[in-house]
Amino acid sequence: MITVFTPTYNRAHLLPRLYESLCRQTFTDFEWVIVDDGSTDGTKDLFHSTGNGKCFLAEIAEKTTDYTGLTDNKSLAESVEKTTDYTGLTDNKSLAGNTEIAENQIPIFPIRYFYQENGGKHRAINRGVKEAKGELFFIADSDDMLPPNALETVAEMFDGIKADKSFAGVCGLDRTFDGNIIGSGLSKDVIDESSLAVRFKRGVMGDMKEVFRTVVLKEFPFPEIGGERFCPEMLLWNRIATKYKLRYFNKVIYLVEYQDNGISSGITKARINSPVASMMTYAEMTQYDIPFIQKVKAAINYWRFWCPTPALPNGEAPRVKWWWYWAKPLGRMMHLKDNGERKHK
Repeated sequence: MITVFTPTYNRAHLLPRLYESLCRQTFTDFEWVIVDDGSTDGTKDLFHSTGNGKCFLAEIAEKTTDYTGLTDNKSLAESVEKTTDYTGLTDNKSLAGNTEIAENQIPIFPIRYFYQENGGKHRAINRGVKEAKGELFFIADSDDMLPPNALETVAEMFDGIKADKSFAGVCGLDRTFDGNIIGSGLSKDVIDESSLAVRFKRGVMGDMKEVFRTVVLKEFPFPEIGGERFCPEMLLWNRIATKYKLRYFNKVIYLVEYQDNGISSGITKARINSPVASMMTYAEMTQYDIPFIQKVKAAINYWRFWCPTPALPNGEAPRVKWWWYWAKPLGRMMHLKDNGERKHK
Protein backbone atom coordinates (compact mmCIF):
# COMPACT_ATOMS: atom_id res chain seq x y z
CA MET A 1 0.00 0.00 0.00
CA ILE A 2 1.02 3.60 -0.65
CA THR A 3 0.09 6.38 1.74
CA VAL A 4 -0.68 9.57 -0.13
CA PHE A 5 -0.21 12.26 2.47
CA THR A 6 -1.49 15.82 2.30
CA PRO A 7 -0.54 18.51 4.81
CA THR A 8 -2.95 21.42 4.42
CA TYR A 9 -3.62 24.86 5.80
CA ASN A 10 -6.59 26.93 4.55
CA ARG A 11 -6.71 25.26 1.13
CA ALA A 12 -10.29 23.99 1.17
CA HIS A 13 -10.90 25.59 -2.23
CA LEU A 14 -8.07 23.57 -3.81
CA LEU A 15 -8.48 20.16 -2.18
CA PRO A 16 -11.29 19.00 -4.54
CA ARG A 17 -9.04 18.92 -7.57
CA LEU A 18 -6.35 16.93 -5.71
CA TYR A 19 -9.08 14.56 -4.57
CA GLU A 20 -10.35 14.14 -8.12
CA SER A 21 -6.83 13.35 -9.35
CA LEU A 22 -6.62 10.60 -6.74
CA CYS A 23 -9.93 9.20 -7.96
CA ARG A 24 -8.38 8.89 -11.43
CA GLN A 25 -5.40 6.78 -10.33
CA THR A 26 -4.81 3.57 -12.27
CA PHE A 27 -3.23 2.06 -9.14
CA THR A 28 -5.78 1.63 -6.37
CA ASP A 29 -3.94 0.15 -3.37
CA PHE A 30 -3.48 3.40 -1.50
CA GLU A 31 -4.87 5.48 1.33
CA TRP A 32 -5.20 9.25 1.61
CA VAL A 33 -4.09 10.74 4.92
CA ILE A 34 -4.72 14.44 5.52
CA VAL A 35 -3.29 16.45 8.39
CA ASP A 36 -5.03 19.80 8.73
CA ASP A 37 -2.54 22.22 10.27
CA GLY A 38 -5.07 24.46 12.00
CA SER A 39 -7.22 25.57 9.05
CA THR A 40 -10.01 28.07 9.65
CA ASP A 41 -11.65 27.97 6.20
CA GLY A 42 -13.99 24.99 6.49
CA THR A 43 -11.44 22.35 5.49
CA LYS A 44 -12.71 20.04 8.23
CA ASP A 45 -16.20 20.07 6.74
CA LEU A 46 -14.94 18.64 3.46
CA PHE A 47 -14.29 15.31 5.14
CA HIS A 48 -17.71 14.80 6.69
CA SER A 49 -20.65 12.98 5.18
CA THR A 50 -23.50 14.96 3.65
CA GLY A 51 -25.90 12.22 4.67
CA ASN A 52 -26.47 10.94 1.14
CA GLY A 53 -23.61 8.47 0.92
CA LYS A 54 -20.98 10.94 -0.18
CA CYS A 55 -18.48 13.05 1.69
CA PHE A 56 -18.82 16.76 1.05
CA LEU A 57 -15.46 16.87 -0.74
CA ALA A 58 -16.81 14.40 -3.29
CA GLU A 59 -19.83 16.58 -4.02
CA ILE A 60 -17.66 19.64 -4.55
CA ALA A 61 -15.41 17.69 -6.93
CA GLU A 62 -18.41 16.27 -8.79
CA LYS A 63 -19.96 19.68 -9.41
CA THR A 64 -16.77 21.56 -10.16
CA THR A 65 -15.07 21.18 -13.52
CA ASP A 66 -13.07 24.41 -13.64
CA TYR A 67 -10.98 24.79 -10.50
CA THR A 68 -9.20 27.89 -11.72
CA GLY A 69 -12.10 30.04 -10.55
CA LEU A 70 -11.91 28.80 -6.98
CA THR A 71 -9.61 31.52 -5.72
CA ASP A 72 -11.43 32.19 -2.48
CA ASN A 73 -13.65 30.29 -0.07
CA LYS A 74 -16.90 32.21 -0.48
CA SER A 75 -18.69 29.60 -2.59
CA LEU A 76 -17.32 26.82 -0.44
CA ALA A 77 -18.53 28.51 2.74
CA GLU A 78 -21.98 28.97 1.22
CA SER A 79 -22.12 25.28 0.36
CA VAL A 80 -20.98 24.29 3.83
CA GLU A 81 -23.77 26.38 5.36
CA LYS A 82 -26.33 24.41 3.35
CA THR A 83 -24.93 21.10 4.53
CA THR A 84 -26.30 20.20 7.94
CA ASP A 85 -25.88 16.46 8.27
CA TYR A 86 -22.26 15.63 9.12
CA THR A 87 -22.45 12.05 10.31
CA GLY A 88 -18.86 10.96 9.75
CA LEU A 89 -16.58 9.68 7.05
CA THR A 90 -17.92 7.47 4.28
CA ASP A 91 -16.25 5.88 1.31
CA ASN A 92 -15.49 7.98 -1.72
CA LYS A 93 -17.44 6.34 -4.52
CA SER A 94 -18.03 9.82 -5.65
CA LEU A 95 -17.65 10.90 -9.24
CA ALA A 96 -20.26 8.71 -10.90
CA GLY A 97 -21.99 11.83 -12.14
CA ASN A 98 -18.89 12.93 -14.05
CA THR A 99 -19.20 11.70 -17.63
CA GLU A 100 -15.43 11.49 -18.00
CA ILE A 101 -15.13 8.81 -15.32
CA ALA A 102 -17.30 5.71 -15.36
CA GLU A 103 -18.54 4.57 -11.95
CA ASN A 104 -16.79 1.21 -12.19
CA GLN A 105 -13.47 2.99 -12.77
CA ILE A 106 -13.58 4.99 -9.56
CA PRO A 107 -11.25 3.58 -6.90
CA ILE A 108 -12.52 3.29 -3.35
CA PHE A 109 -9.66 4.25 -1.07
CA PRO A 110 -9.59 5.01 2.65
CA ILE A 111 -9.57 8.68 3.62
CA ARG A 112 -8.28 9.57 7.09
CA TYR A 113 -8.39 13.16 8.30
CA PHE A 114 -6.56 14.57 11.33
CA TYR A 115 -6.65 18.07 12.76
CA GLN A 116 -3.93 19.67 14.83
CA GLU A 117 -3.02 23.17 15.98
CA ASN A 118 -0.99 25.18 13.49
CA GLY A 119 2.66 24.21 13.80
CA GLY A 120 4.04 24.10 10.27
CA LYS A 121 4.27 21.61 7.44
CA HIS A 122 7.13 19.65 9.02
CA ARG A 123 5.04 18.89 12.13
CA ALA A 124 2.15 17.85 9.91
CA ILE A 125 4.46 15.45 8.03
CA ASN A 126 5.69 13.95 11.30
CA ARG A 127 2.07 13.33 12.33
CA GLY A 128 1.24 11.86 8.94
CA VAL A 129 4.18 9.44 9.13
CA LYS A 130 2.97 8.25 12.53
CA GLU A 131 -0.53 7.63 11.18
CA ALA A 132 0.51 6.11 7.83
CA LYS A 133 -0.31 2.49 7.05
CA GLY A 134 1.40 2.37 3.66
CA GLU A 135 4.85 1.01 2.92
CA LEU A 136 5.58 4.12 0.85
CA PHE A 137 4.87 7.75 1.79
CA PHE A 138 3.95 10.09 -1.08
CA ILE A 139 3.60 13.75 -0.04
CA ALA A 140 0.98 15.50 -2.19
CA ASP A 141 0.52 19.14 -1.25
CA SER A 142 -3.02 20.48 -1.21
CA ASP A 143 -2.47 22.81 -4.17
CA ASP A 144 -1.04 20.15 -6.49
CA MET A 145 -2.30 17.08 -8.39
CA LEU A 146 -1.16 13.64 -9.54
CA PRO A 147 -1.29 12.45 -13.16
CA PRO A 148 -3.45 9.31 -13.50
CA ASN A 149 -0.54 6.84 -13.69
CA ALA A 150 1.54 8.42 -10.91
CA LEU A 151 1.01 5.82 -8.20
CA GLU A 152 1.21 2.94 -10.70
CA THR A 153 4.59 4.25 -11.88
CA VAL A 154 5.82 4.62 -8.29
CA ALA A 155 4.74 1.07 -7.44
CA GLU A 156 6.44 -0.37 -10.53
CA MET A 157 9.70 1.47 -9.90
CA PHE A 158 9.71 0.56 -6.21
CA ASP A 159 9.11 -3.10 -7.02
CA GLY A 160 12.54 -3.20 -8.67
CA ILE A 161 14.39 -2.10 -5.52
CA LYS A 162 12.00 -3.17 -2.76
CA ALA A 163 14.22 -5.99 -1.49
CA ASP A 164 17.32 -3.77 -1.33
CA LYS A 165 17.27 -1.97 2.01
CA SER A 166 19.99 0.45 0.87
CA PHE A 167 17.24 2.31 -1.00
CA ALA A 168 15.10 4.82 0.91
CA GLY A 169 12.56 4.90 -1.91
CA VAL A 170 12.12 6.28 -5.41
CA CYS A 171 12.00 9.71 -7.03
CA GLY A 172 10.30 10.98 -10.20
CA LEU A 173 9.85 14.31 -11.97
CA ASP A 174 7.59 17.29 -11.29
CA ARG A 175 5.98 19.35 -14.01
CA THR A 176 3.74 22.39 -14.09
CA PHE A 177 0.08 22.24 -15.01
CA ASP A 178 0.90 23.59 -18.47
CA GLY A 179 3.35 20.78 -19.21
CA ASN A 180 6.80 22.16 -18.39
CA ILE A 181 9.26 19.90 -16.55
CA ILE A 182 10.49 21.62 -13.39
CA GLY A 183 14.26 21.84 -13.18
CA SER A 184 16.85 20.12 -15.32
CA GLY A 185 15.43 16.61 -15.44
CA LEU A 186 17.73 13.59 -15.44
CA SER A 187 20.54 12.73 -17.84
CA LYS A 188 19.62 9.01 -17.72
CA ASP A 189 16.36 7.07 -17.55
CA VAL A 190 17.33 5.56 -14.19
CA ILE A 191 19.91 6.70 -11.62
CA ASP A 192 20.57 4.86 -8.35
CA GLU A 193 22.32 7.32 -6.06
CA SER A 194 21.83 9.41 -2.94
CA SER A 195 20.13 12.76 -3.26
CA LEU A 196 23.38 14.47 -2.23
CA ALA A 197 25.17 12.87 -5.18
CA VAL A 198 22.36 13.60 -7.63
CA ARG A 199 21.95 17.22 -6.57
CA PHE A 200 25.48 18.31 -5.86
CA LYS A 201 27.66 16.09 -8.05
CA ARG A 202 25.43 15.37 -11.04
CA GLY A 203 24.03 18.91 -10.91
CA VAL A 204 20.35 17.97 -11.15
CA MET A 205 18.32 21.09 -10.36
CA GLY A 206 14.72 21.86 -9.49
CA ASP A 207 12.00 20.30 -7.40
CA MET A 208 11.43 16.57 -7.78
CA LYS A 209 9.03 14.17 -6.09
CA GLU A 210 10.70 11.89 -3.57
CA VAL A 211 8.61 8.97 -2.35
CA PHE A 212 10.17 7.41 0.74
CA ARG A 213 9.67 4.19 2.61
CA THR A 214 7.57 5.08 5.63
CA VAL A 215 10.02 3.31 7.96
CA VAL A 216 12.81 5.61 6.74
CA LEU A 217 10.79 8.71 7.59
CA LYS A 218 10.12 7.22 11.01
CA GLU A 219 13.87 6.79 11.39
CA PHE A 220 14.49 10.39 10.32
CA PRO A 221 11.71 12.64 11.71
CA PHE A 222 11.77 16.40 11.23
CA PRO A 223 13.15 18.25 14.27
CA GLU A 224 10.38 20.15 16.01
CA ILE A 225 11.88 23.33 17.45
CA GLY A 226 9.85 25.40 19.86
CA GLY A 227 8.63 28.69 18.41
CA GLU A 228 9.50 27.75 14.83
CA ARG A 229 6.92 26.79 12.21
CA PHE A 230 9.22 25.98 9.32
CA CYS A 231 11.91 23.40 8.70
CA PRO A 232 13.57 23.00 5.28
CA GLU A 233 12.76 19.63 3.75
CA MET A 234 16.33 19.68 2.44
CA LEU A 235 17.55 19.17 6.02
CA LEU A 236 15.80 15.83 6.27
CA TRP A 237 16.42 14.68 2.70
CA ASN A 238 20.15 15.35 3.20
CA ARG A 239 20.22 13.37 6.43
CA ILE A 240 18.52 10.45 4.74
CA ALA A 241 21.07 10.67 1.91
CA THR A 242 23.94 10.04 4.32
CA LYS A 243 22.60 6.50 4.80
CA TYR A 244 20.34 5.68 1.84
CA LYS A 245 20.07 6.18 -1.91
CA LEU A 246 17.01 6.63 -4.13
CA ARG A 247 16.04 5.21 -7.49
CA TYR A 248 15.57 8.26 -9.71
CA PHE A 249 13.57 7.86 -12.92
CA ASN A 250 12.77 10.16 -15.83
CA LYS A 251 8.97 10.05 -15.59
CA VAL A 252 6.52 12.67 -14.36
CA ILE A 253 4.59 11.65 -11.26
CA TYR A 254 3.56 15.04 -9.86
CA LEU A 255 1.83 18.21 -11.12
CA VAL A 256 2.76 21.46 -9.38
CA GLU A 257 1.06 24.82 -9.08
CA TYR A 258 2.95 27.30 -6.92
CA GLN A 259 0.63 29.60 -4.94
CA ASP A 260 1.29 33.29 -4.34
CA ASN A 261 0.85 32.74 -0.60
CA GLY A 262 2.59 29.38 -0.42
CA ILE A 263 5.77 28.34 1.39
CA SER A 264 7.80 28.40 -1.83
CA SER A 265 6.94 32.04 -2.54
CA GLY A 266 7.92 33.14 0.97
CA ILE A 267 10.88 30.83 1.54
CA THR A 268 13.34 33.54 2.63
CA LYS A 269 10.89 34.95 5.18
CA ALA A 270 10.18 31.44 6.47
CA ARG A 271 13.88 30.76 6.98
CA ILE A 272 14.42 34.09 8.74
CA ASN A 273 11.53 33.31 11.09
CA SER A 274 12.91 29.83 11.84
CA PRO A 275 16.63 30.49 12.37
CA VAL A 276 17.52 27.33 14.29
CA ALA A 277 16.21 24.99 11.59
CA SER A 278 17.79 27.14 8.87
CA MET A 279 21.18 27.31 10.61
CA MET A 280 21.03 23.59 11.28
CA THR A 281 20.43 22.86 7.59
CA TYR A 282 23.37 24.90 6.35
CA ALA A 283 25.75 23.96 9.18
CA GLU A 284 25.26 20.29 8.31
CA MET A 285 25.79 20.97 4.60
CA THR A 286 29.29 22.29 5.32
CA GLN A 287 30.17 18.82 6.64
CA TYR A 288 28.86 16.70 3.75
CA ASP A 289 30.91 15.20 0.93
CA ILE A 290 29.78 17.74 -1.64
CA PRO A 291 31.73 20.12 -3.92
CA PHE A 292 33.61 22.85 -2.04
CA ILE A 293 31.69 25.65 -3.75
CA GLN A 294 28.46 24.20 -2.36
CA LYS A 295 29.96 24.21 1.12
CA VAL A 296 30.92 27.86 0.65
CA LYS A 297 27.35 28.72 -0.34
CA ALA A 298 26.05 26.80 2.68
CA ALA A 299 28.41 28.68 5.02
CA ILE A 300 27.28 32.03 3.64
CA ASN A 301 23.63 31.02 4.05
CA TYR A 302 24.34 29.86 7.59
CA TRP A 303 25.41 33.40 8.48
CA ARG A 304 22.62 34.86 6.36
CA PHE A 305 20.02 33.24 8.62
CA TRP A 306 22.14 33.32 11.77
CA CYS A 307 20.46 34.74 14.85
CA PRO A 308 22.35 35.69 18.05
CA THR A 309 20.05 33.87 20.47
CA PRO A 310 18.58 30.71 18.88
CA ALA A 311 19.09 27.50 20.81
CA LEU A 312 18.08 23.89 20.62
CA PRO A 313 16.33 22.23 23.60
CA ASN A 314 19.76 21.21 24.94
CA GLY A 315 20.83 24.83 24.96
CA GLU A 316 23.20 24.68 21.99
CA ALA A 317 22.84 26.56 18.73
CA PRO A 318 23.79 24.89 15.44
CA ARG A 319 27.40 25.81 14.76
CA VAL A 320 29.86 25.73 11.88
CA LYS A 321 33.58 25.04 12.22
CA TRP A 322 35.77 28.03 13.03
CA TRP A 323 37.23 28.20 9.52
CA TRP A 324 33.83 29.16 8.14
CA TYR A 325 33.75 32.40 10.13
CA TRP A 326 35.32 34.21 7.16
CA ALA A 327 31.91 33.86 5.43
CA LYS A 328 30.09 35.81 8.15
CA PRO A 329 30.42 39.30 6.55
CA LEU A 330 28.99 38.05 3.26
CA GLY A 331 26.13 36.27 5.03
CA ARG A 332 25.28 39.29 7.17
CA MET A 333 25.23 41.53 4.10
CA MET A 334 22.65 39.19 2.58
CA HIS A 335 20.74 39.22 5.87
CA LEU A 336 20.54 43.02 5.82
CA LYS A 337 19.40 42.94 2.20
CA ASP A 338 16.68 40.40 3.07
CA ASN A 339 15.39 42.55 5.92
CA GLY A 340 15.45 45.67 3.76
CA GLU A 341 13.35 43.97 1.09
CA ARG A 342 10.87 42.77 3.73
CA LYS A 343 10.40 46.30 5.07
CA HIS A 344 9.60 47.66 1.62
CA LYS A 345 6.91 45.06 0.88
